[in-house]
Amino acid sequence: MVEDDDPSAEANDASAIRSIALSPEDAVDAYVYSRENPGDAVLRVTPPFHGRMRARIHVYRVDDTELTGAVHLSPEAVIADDVVEAYPDLESAVADADDDPSEADRIREDHTEAVAEWRARARESIVDSVALETDDGPRRVDLKTLG
Repeated sequence: MVEDDDPSAEANDASAIRSIALSPEDAVDAYVYSRENPGDAVLRVTPPFHGRMRARIHVYRVDDTELTGAVHLSPEAVIADDVVEAYPDLESAVADADDDPSEADRIREDHTEAVAEWRARARESIVDSVALETDDGPRRVDLKTLG
C-alpha cells in the first residue's frame, strides 16, 4: 500500500488539525514552569490527529516529537506577546539586592505576588490562533480555551 493511499496517514499529519482546545491554566503553568525549573513544559497534542484536538501540559527533558509524532506548542506562542514580556524577573531583582538576606527575602515575597498577578493576566491573554508546522509548511489553527 502506498502511504498516500493509507487513510491512517492523515491521522498522523498535523495538517488535519483545524483547532486546538487548551486550558489557559495549563498554558500559564507551562510558561511559569519553564521559567522557574529545569526542563521544558509545553502544550502537547498527540496523534492520531483530527479536526479538533486537545492540548495538555507536558514536561520533558528530551524532545521526543520525532519519535512520537506529537506536536508541541510553546506556551510563549499561545500567550499574548506583551504579557509574556511582562513576566516578573526574579534573578535580576535578587542580583540587584544588597547582601542583606532580609532584602532578598522581601524581593522573593514581592516576586511571588507579582507572579500571581501575572498568572491571572496571562490566563485572560490566550491568543486566537497559532501556527503549526506541517508537512506542507506552517499552517494557522484556531485556539479554543477550556474552562
